[in-house]
Amino acid sequence: MEKVTTDKLIQDLGAVVQDAEALLKATAGQTGESIAALRGRAEESLRRARERMKEAGIEVRDRAKAAAHSTDEYVHENPWTAIAVAAGIGFLLGALSRRR
Repeated sequence: MEKVTTDKLIQDLGAVVQDAEALLKATAGQTGESIAALRGRAEESLRRARERMKEAGIEVRDRAKAAAHSTDEYVHENPWTAIAVAAGIGFLLGALSRRR
């Protein structure tokens, strides 16, 4: 399976847009085989973009789960450090909100 990146998603979505634009231009004055070929390209581009977006969603979900698991492990192994960090962040947020 190919690794999905943001650049690839953008490229695929760009191809879908280009194919859709070509389809619209072609349907303005032409009929027949050329329209069927453009529709086929547009459908294929859309299919690939959907697959990549689905793969990217799965990858993001897996990364989020891994990050949550790592955070949970860290907090359980270092509870006092986690409390100190949370207190420090709370203090900074409180100080920043008082300035406004």
